[in-house]
Amino acid sequence: MAAPSPAPSTLPAPLRGGYGELAREIRELGLMQKRPGPYALHAGVMLLVLAGSVVLMVAFSHSWWLLLLAPVLAVLTTQSGFLGHDIGHRQVSRNAVHSRALGVVAGNLFSGLSYGWWVAKHNAHHAHPNDLESDPDVRAGVFVWAPSQADPRQGVAAWWTRHQAALFFPLLLLEALNLHISSFLALRRPGIRWRGVETALLAAHFIGYFALLFLTLSWPQALVFIAVHKGLQGLYLGCSFAPNHKGMPVLDAEQAADPLLRQVLTSRNVHGGPFTDAALGGLNYQIEHHLFPSMPRANLRHAQPVVRRFCAERGIPYVECSALASYAAALRHLHHVGDGLRH
Repeated sequence: MAAPSPAPSTLPAPLRGGYGELAREIRELGLMQKRPGPYALHAGVMLLVLAGSVVLMVAFSHSWWLLLLAPVLAVLTTQSGFLGHDIGHRQVSRNAVHSRALGVVAGNLFSGLSYGWWVAKHNAHHAHPNDLESDPDVRAGVFVWAPSQADPRQGVAAWWTRHQAALFFPLLLLEALNLHISSFLALRRPGIRWRGVETALLAAHFIGYFALLFLTLSWPQALVFIAVHKGLQGLYLGCSFAPNHKGMPVLDAEQAADPLLRQVLTSRNVHGGPFTDAALGGLNYQIEHHLFPSMPRANLRHAQPVVRRFCAERGIPYVECSALASYAAALRHLHHVGDGLRH
């Protein structure tokens, strides 16, 4: 059963040294040690699925049955994004050069996303989760995440915010397109290391993708394939990230200063089994991941009982629920944010 998200006024006072004590226990259990085996298996399975998909498209070219591969590629490109996520957190390799090399292959070449742009954005999120000023994931944009962001809106923007809960999942169908466009725009600006390599690999991704589709499918088939593939990829990505923080508390300055509270109180876990772990790329252990971003994905389930017990002993709310309950909580929050514009 899901624990309710605590209101900021009821949250515990900062704990001095609490995070250090937990971190020592986690290290003593060996849970920060590298686990290259599962990542090698993950990459191997992805390559086999990709190779099999290409072979099928060439062997049965111009068949409408090939559209059944669009959902397969949606899963494949999202799982490649999960792998890039873990590489970006130095879960696969501690070496910065090795991590960047692996990251641009997984991100730019296989997923069509700028690794350098995404890592900078994601690191800012980890440093300040649910901070309306510093977390890029909750800044006002197409969606707004707090009444203070919604209140100034007028006209079409106000209408949109009033209905944003109903529009949330349909708009996720465009999320993959949004990430691709954001990646290209980011690479036009200076500041990303290996910008030339990233640009070349990103171009190689899309050249190879469109060449495969338009050489093995008719124009109408290819356009339908792209719409299904990218729509489902965006939906899958959004459904993997949406449960993690949406609707969780925005902390005051004192609470946010404590590293334990900052990560636990703003995060929500999704319970399940091995299928959930694989489907969500380990992001269902969001609390443990935020506390220890460089912990290998395979160790997160072993860290969970340790973290949950540690929080229970100190009276720190530890929120965990089903995937459906997490989506419901996120939608309720989006609806609540627009209340001021309805009255």
